[in-house]
Amino acid sequence: MQSSHLLLEEPIRMASILEPSKASFFPAMTKIVGTLGPRSRSVEVLSGCLTAGMSVARFDFSWHDPEYHQETLENLKAAVKLTKKLCAVMLDTVGPELQVVNKSEKAISLEADATVILTPDEGHEASSNLLPINFDGLSKAVKKGDTIFIGQYLFTGSETTSVWLEVSEVQGNDVVCVIKNTATLTGALFTLHASQIRIELPTLSDKDKEVISSWGVKNKIDFLSLSYTRHAEDVRHAREFLSKQGDLYQTQIFAKIENIEGLNHFDEILQEADGIILSRGNLGIDLPPEKVFLFQKAALYKCNVAGKPAVVTRVVDSMTDNLRPTRAEATDVANAVLDGSDAILLGAETLRGLYPVETISTVGKICAEAEKVFNQDLYFKKTVKYVGEPMTHLESIASSAVRAAIKVKASVIICFTSSGRAARLIAKYRPTMPVLSVVIPRLKTNQLKWSFSGAFEARQSLIVRCLFPMLADPRHPAESTSATNESVLKVALDYGKASGVVKPHDRVVVCQKVGDASVVKIIELED
Repeated sequence: MQSSHLLLEEPIRMASILEPSKASFFPAMTKIVGTLGPRSRSVEVLSGCLTAGMSVARFDFSWHDPEYHQETLENLKAAVKLTKKLCAVMLDTVGPELQVVNKSEKAISLEADATVILTPDEGHEASSNLLPINFDGLSKAVKKGDTIFIGQYLFTGSETTSVWLEVSEVQGNDVVCVIKNTATLTGALFTLHASQIRIELPTLSDKDKEVISSWGVKNKIDFLSLSYTRHAEDVRHAREFLSKQGDLYQTQIFAKIENIEGLNHFDEILQEADGIILSRGNLGIDLPPEKVFLFQKAALYKCNVAGKPAVVTRVVDSMTDNLRPTRAEATDVANAVLDGSDAILLGAETLRGLYPVETISTVGKICAEAEKVFNQDLYFKKTVKYVGEPMTHLESIASSAVRAAIKVKASVIICFTSSGRAARLIAKYRPTMPVLSVVIPRLKTNQLKWSFSGAFEARQSLIVRCLFPMLADPRHPAESTSATNESVLKVALDYGKASGVVKPHDRVVVCQKVGDASVVKIIELED
C-alpha cells in the first residue's frame, strides 16, 4: 500500500500520471462537508453524496426554516441506513450576516457607474435604485470610499451575478453607493459584505439561539459552525450556551474565520475552538487577493500543530453550473490537501449546484491523488519538533504508533478509544494509511436513566483527516482483559477486511489500553 506514496521532491514518472486512479472503499482520507439544499435533499441524491464521499452534512440556517431542514435531515437519515455510511450533522449559524431582502424575487439589474441606495427600511421593494437590507447600523459603520460586496447567497464571485459597490455618501440611515460593475442579482436573498468594517451585531444571535435550542437539541447536532467568529470570547459564549442545551454539551464548535477581525485574533480563537473553518469567500473580499494563500498556509499550519481539524471552503465554485472544475480549482483542492487541510467544505456546489454527487466525487478524487504525494516524513518531523520534549504520555504513544505503521508499511492503524482523543492525536501526525477509530461506548447515568456514550465521538471523527470510525459493542469495555480486547480487535479486523482496507499478510498497528498501560503492537495477518 505504501509504494503508491511519493514525495513531491521525488521525480514523478510522467507515465504514472496517466495511470487510472484505483477505486477504494474510502474515497479519500481528506473529508468532504456538503451543504444540503434544494439540489441535495432527496434520499436518492443524498445516498449518492454519501457513496461519493460526503461524511458531514451542513445545514445553513441563513436561509429557509427549521421545518425545511428537518425534512432534509430525515431524508439524510434514510440515506445513511440505505448506504450504511455514517454522516455527521453540522449546524451553521447566521451570526451577524448582512442580507439584501428581495421579497418579490424579481431579477435586479445593476449598471456600472450608476448609483444605488442601501436602506434599512425593509418595507421597500428591491429595485435597481434601492436595496433594502436587514441592518439599521450600516450608515454608522461605513464612510465614503469603503467597499461593499453583494452577491447571491453563497455567491461564487462571478462578475455577472455579484456586484462591487463603493460608498459615495451617507444620508441619515441610508448609504448611497456607486456601482462598480454591471451585474444581475437573482433570487430572494443576497449576502452583503462590507470589506474590513466591524458590524456591531452579536456573533450568536437570538435567532441562532432559538434554532440551536429547538432544532439543534432535537437532532443532537455534532458540530456548530460559528459564523463570523471574531474573538475567543465568541467561542466561550457559544460553549456556555451549548452546555445548557441537554446533550449539546458534547457538540464541537468550529470557529468560522470570515474577516480581518477574526484573522487578527486567530491564535486565541484556535485555543478555544474545537476546529477552524477558513471561510475564503468573505476573507477573499477582506484580504488583497495576493494575501489569501498566505493566510491559508499559516492558518492550516497552526491548526495542524495544535491537532485541531481545519476546513477549507470555496474550492470548486464553477462546478455549481459545470460538470468539471477549472484547472485552477483542481490545483486549489490539491494545494489545500498538501497544506494540511482536514476537510473540504462545499457550499453552493452541493446546495444549489446542478451536479452535487459529481462534485463530491471529483473533489474526493483530487484529494486522494494529492494525498499520494503529501510529504509525510517532513510533516512528521516538523510536528514532533514543535511538540518538543518531554512529550505527554498520550502524544508519545500516538507518534510512536504512526512511526511504527510507516516503518512496517502497515495497511491500517486500529485505535481503541472512548473519548476519541487518542485517535485524533494519531491523526495529528498524518499517517499515510487509514486510522480505524474503534469507539468503545461508556455506560453513564444522570440518576434518572442509563445511556451509552460513543455516538457523538464516532461521528465527530468524520471531519478529521485519516480517521474512519466504527462503534464497538458496549459489552466490550476499552480497558479490560486481553481476551475481550482480542474480541473487539477481531471485529475491527473483520470490518477492515470487508471494506478492502486489510488483506491477508498485511501488517496492522494496534493502539490500545491494557489495564493501566497504553500499548502499541504490530500484528501480521494470516490467510
